[in-house]
Amino acid sequence: MTMIASVLHLDRRSAKALRITDAYSLHRVVYSLYEDVRDEQQKMASTGSGILYADQGGDIRGRKVLMLANREPKVTVDGDHGEVQSRLIPENFLEHDQYRFKVVVNPTRRDSASRKLVAVRGRQEVAHWFTERATASWGFEVDPRHLQVEGIGVLRFKDKEQRQVTIGQAHVQGLLRITDREQFFTSFTQGIGRARAYGCGLLQIVPVIENPFG
Repeated sequence: MTMIASVLHLDRRSAKALRITDAYSLHRVVYSLYEDVRDEQQKMASTGSGILYADQGGDIRGRKVLMLANREPKVTVDGDHGEVQSRLIPENFLEHDQYRFKVVVNPTRRDSASRKLVAVRGRQEVAHWFTERATASWGFEVDPRHLQVEGIGVLRFKDKEQRQVTIGQAHVQGLLRITDREQFFTSFTQGIGRARAYGCGLLQIVPVIENPFG
């Protein structure tokens, strides 16, 4: 599968012109860069968009957004704003055994009695949830001793239909080791966890190359 990694750079003028004020407006801008390949039936069935992104925040110079998709984005937003730089993910990029990683996740569990989704709160609780899910569902294991959980917060915004949306977020980083290559490929290309349409789930990974002289 062809995967393309991209970076969207927005200066302050562009961010203001595009009215990026919350998670939904950023979602709208990112998705506008890609051709919509799903039909209405697929959208109703919650078929994945093939687009992942992670907001890197901004400063006085502007804002940066990392993106990963199975197709190439446009080079600017609305033909006039920002700049997109893209490159193809090498075929052997996912063939290493270990990676350093960063990811923004939406930690949730389904309550066994009510069947409702419940937010996982607290650093230790999120670390336990992440470690558990990694082994069971994502194709890799992490060492809890080197797992960092920070930036725990909540996003609140209104979606396209003006419905109130609340999403819990946590920033997790550490070292992962592959346990199931096929499952890990899916995790990287499709994202992990929930709220992937709003900036969660993109595994930002860097291979750890073993030192032959070590």
